[in-house]
Amino acid sequence: MAASSRKFSKAVLVRVIAAVFVGTAIGVVTFGVAYAEVPSYFGSDPQTCANCHVMQPYYDAWRVGGHAAHATCNDCHLPHGSVVSKYLTKAEDGLLHGSKFTFGNYPVNITIRDSSLKIVNDACLDCHTGMVENLFISKGKDTELTCTRCHADVGHRN
Repeated sequence: MAASSRKFSKAVLVRVIAAVFVGTAIGVVTFGVAYAEVPSYFGSDPQTCANCHVMQPYYDAWRVGGHAAHATCNDCHLPHGSVVSKYLTKAEDGLLHGSKFTFGNYPVNITIRDSSLKIVNDACLDCHTGMVENLFISKGKDTELTCTRCHADVGHRN
């Protein structure tokens, strides 16, 4: 009987350790999700972008700029195509931004990635094609012409 009670206590110990480990993991993840306000990122409220203090000046500049009445952060920084591409981009950006802000390895002057720059330029053209279509005709379709080349601070002007 002594051998069977040892097996029983080892099995109980393994279960207790596993339960503590799983409980701790669930607790850490739940705290992280709540602390980072992750559910807010599924919406389109521009205030969400200022959850990270580094983004506050960009949010403040957008709020007083000309685009605030017409476009949210998502309108300019997410693809306008399918809902799937929108949320895939949101997830990719969220993981990237979350890791950079969590570990503090972001540059003082935040710069846009090439993939994000394409999304922003496409968004500009979605709203402003009528205003700029002659530029593309006069320059030729093969010419690299981006909106942000001349208008880098639009939307975040101080």
